[in-house]
Amino acid sequence: MVQALVTLDEETNKVLNVVKAKHGLKDKAEAIEYVVHKFVELEEPELRSEFVQKMKRIGKQPSIRVKDFRKRYGLN
Repeated sequence: MVQALVTLDEETNKVLNVVKAKHGLKDKAEAIEYVVHKFVELEEPELRSEFVQKMKRIGKQPSIRVKDFRKRYGLN
């Protein structure tokens, strides 16, 4: 495990205290880990195994050949 000394502004400190209390975490380090994991879930879906499995399922679906995309979908 890596240890780090961080400087937080007042607002960030308050937010971490709320996260810590709301989720029953024992310290701010756990709160930081929690926030980072939530960020990864929300912002980086390609890192989740469910996303990879979903893309593999979609890749196996039959495709449709389209000669004129604009005409087919009514785009001008």
